[in-house]
Amino acid sequence: MPILSVGEYSLVFNMLSLAVAAMLGSFAFFVMSQKIIGAKYRVSMIVSSLVVLIAGYHYYRIMGSWEGAFALVDGSYQPTGKPFNDAYRYVDWLLTVPLLLVELVLVLNISKKGGSGSMLSKLVIAAVLMIGLGYPGEISNDLATRNIWGVLSTIPFIYILVVLWGKLGSEMSSASESVQALFKNTRYLLIATWGFYPIAYAIGTWGGLESAGSIVAVQVGYTIADITAKCLYGVMIFAIAYQKSNEDGTLPSQIEEKQLAR
Repeated sequence: MPILSVGEYSLVFNMLSLAVAAMLGSFAFFVMSQKIIGAKYRVSMIVSSLVVLIAGYHYYRIMGSWEGAFALVDGSYQPTGKPFNDAYRYVDWLLTVPLLLVELVLVLNISKKGGSGSMLSKLVIAAVLMIGLGYPGEISNDLATRNIWGVLSTIPFIYILVVLWGKLGSEMSSASESVQALFKNTRYLLIATWGFYPIAYAIGTWGGLESAGSIVAVQVGYTIADITAKCLYGVMIFAIAYQKSNEDGTLPSQIEEKQLAR
């Protein structure tokens, strides 16, 4: 680990702390939001809750590991000799990325149309391959090795984006205008947030694999991507579920009004 300035160390620590707060705050929102959407969409919000809860726990562990890896000495943060365990991040992705795919399939509500189980299985396998292939490059100190594993990891990554882009596009054609707008925004969010991960991975090669700037940029980049890809993505899933429930007439408030009118 390199020697960090106070600003560099604090930037990473504060971003990790922000991620913990964002994940836990999102968890509370997703749990409470289940009460105001239709019953058939509540499972998607349960999955959203699990995603941010798991991520919040791992970010708490990452933050503790970062804090233990450095000590303030003579105005700069120097390595303590304790390893910074960035494997927490990949363990988190192994658990949460498949769940992110599940919640999108659930809110699309395509299970009755057939083919969703096969599609989801392929997406989950691709997600595991993407993460598994990326990890050897992440922990490698050799630039060529990092690039090779990065390219291999990008192949299933592109497959996932292509499938999801196409599936969201096909769902848009049969949805109302308001839901179409949400689907369109979700597609853009997928590209923007998921596309930021390989960018952050590539940043790790700038200025040397073990330079202070590289390590700080990677940690900040991954953290920003996780917050948007899990918290903001979950909010979009909620918005789609709420709008679909409203159009189906299955909002709890709508059901209550119907019961009172009888």
